Amino acid sequence: MIAHLQGKLVEKTPTEVVIDCGGVGYHVNISLHTYSLLPNADFIKLFTHLQVKEDSHTLFGFFEKSEREIFKLLISVSGIGASIARTMLSSLEPRQIIEAIGSGDVSTVQSIKGIGVKTAQRVILDLKEKVLKLYDLDEVSMVQSNTNRDEALSALEVLGFVRKTSEKIIEKIVKEDPEASVESIIKKALKNL
Repeated sequence: MIAHLQGKLVEKTPTEVVIDCGGVGYHVNISLHTYSLLPNADFIKLFTHLQVKEDSHTLFGFFEKSEREIFKLLISVSGIGASIARTMLSSLEPRQIIEAIGSGDVSTVQSIKGIGVKTAQRVILDLKEKVLKLYDLDEVSMVQSNTNRDEALSALEVLGFVRKTSEKIIEKIVKEDPEASVESIIKKALKNL
């Protein structure tokens, strides 16, 4: 199996790259996440996964080793092929996929094009234990119980809004956008209160 490719970047589109390694051009399928991380350099290194089928050999490339591992987990689920796994990694950040699976968030997994309710449930059912073992989700959750959320909640309380109602709305906002600033959390919450 080809574990990684390192060479000159010859072609680059949001879905694929061609890497020249010693005079041989390798066509590699990539996710939008990997595309966004590719440096503006001539030489790159991608971690790869080679999918061998009866009629084709397809290379999938990932800028981060962790994204490749998530890809492998996803394609191990019945009903999730390489193209749907790549779509998942293009639609959501790898961290968001891990958190959605770990927390059993069917709606987030289902929000990806090509995934229905049953497939989303199967992904969570098949991968939840593996994800909880591989990634310490308590740590991730503690980072997520961020100060931005707490500050926004305090601000809404000061403005006279009920804490329980504000908490529910802020949780939803932070789940949709974990990197949201205090100001954007408050603005979005005010629209929903």
